Amino acid sequence: MIFINFRTDLAIERREISPHTDDGLIINETTKNGAKITSIEVINKRGERAIRREKGKYITIEADNFNCGAVVDKDLARTVCDELKSLIPDGNALVCGIGNEKITPDALGPDCVSHILATRHIGEELAKSIGFDNLRSVTAISPGVLGQTGIETGEVIKAVIDKTKPDFVIAVDALASRTIKRLGKTVQISNTGIAPGGGVGNTRNEISQKTLGVPVISVGVPTVVDANTLINDIAENDIVYNGAKQMIVTPKEIDLLIARSSRLISHAINLSLQQDIDEDTLLMLTD
Repeated sequence: MIFINFRTDLAIERREISPHTDDGLIINETTKNGAKITSIEVINKRGERAIRREKGKYITIEADNFNCGAVVDKDLARTVCDELKSLIPDGNALVCGIGNEKITPDALGPDCVSHILATRHIGEELAKSIGFDNLRSVTAISPGVLGQTGIETGEVIKAVIDKTKPDFVIAVDALASRTIKRLGKTVQISNTGIAPGGGVGNTRNEISQKTLGVPVISVGVPTVVDANTLINDIAENDIVYNGAKQMIVTPKEIDLLIARSSRLISHAINLSLQQDIDEDTLLMLTD
């Protein structure tokens, strides 16, 4: 038996398990439309050491209702939208769905991108003629993963950025949590970018402003728990079970979790990017 390092992509969970104080962190908690919103801002090196996250802002939205029902919860989508708008700059957007659509727990990003309203190909005159006078230019891609393409995800995104010249990137990816309680019930938004696969021990090249040259806002929902982390969460002790070293746990209803989560996230992104388009029209255009 040895002590383990919990695997999680969530800043809020790093804070929960950190033995350090909140020095170097600015933390705010509130509720809106039935959702709990926790904002953690890492402001210096001490904060980075405390939660093992880079300097920047991490917003966690926790709610039960977005994993229930067949339609998008509009109130919750607007809540996610409002938090997202607080981080995105002005200008044209590139929305990237990170992950492998053939592996259900990893399909959040690709499924989300399939519901993004891509508008870069719509000229200004055409936009005005159909009543969309202030249409923001949006490009949406699902770049695949290294095992599918032989190309690092970040390299594909950088090539698209060089060609299309977006002002910022929104990257959507499935996350890992340390507890089953947060699977499909939590959204994390950050302005620090992402390291794909980090939560399950398969870290790929970083996708961030440092590597891409433009701001990167990440949005994710936890869909898996590392088996050892789950065992320790349930047993409430810090030991490793050798038989669980390479196992990842996901809910049996993962198909529904991905479908509902991706629809919520995509609608929130569409709302944040196209603020002059009626909400019901956005839903109709992206179904």
